[in-house]
Amino acid sequence: MTLKQVIPVLRIFDENKAKEFYLQFLGFNVDWEHRFEADLPLYLQVSLDRCVLHLSEHHGDCSPGALVRIELEDIELFRTALSTSYPYARPGIEERPWGTRELSVTDPFFNKLIFYQHIPSGMDGGL
Repeated sequence: MTLKQVIPVLRIFDENKAKEFYLQFLGFNVDWEHRFEADLPLYLQVSLDRCVLHLSEHHGDCSPGALVRIELEDIELFRTALSTSYPYARPGIEERPWGTRELSVTDPFFNKLIFYQHIPSGMDGGL
């Protein structure tokens, strides 16, 4: 048995706000969108590099307020790449005692995304 990819499903309530946050602010791309009919809820996949998320307006898929941890290689570069035109968040980077540097953002639907990078051994200031 081999486990493969995990794709979190996050609850959203407003397509425009979701796209503003995930696409314009975080820099994700829409891979595909699906609706059963034009006036029914949206389900879509967004991705950035190897990170894939599903966003769903369907009330039965999941609850708002999830927490997702996303590992990345260069947290400083990611922070610099965040859009400065998004007025609702100006996240900083924090060093954690468990050996990571983290940038935390909360989407408009109370889902929290923590982007983190491991601190190389000997670089943690004795944490």
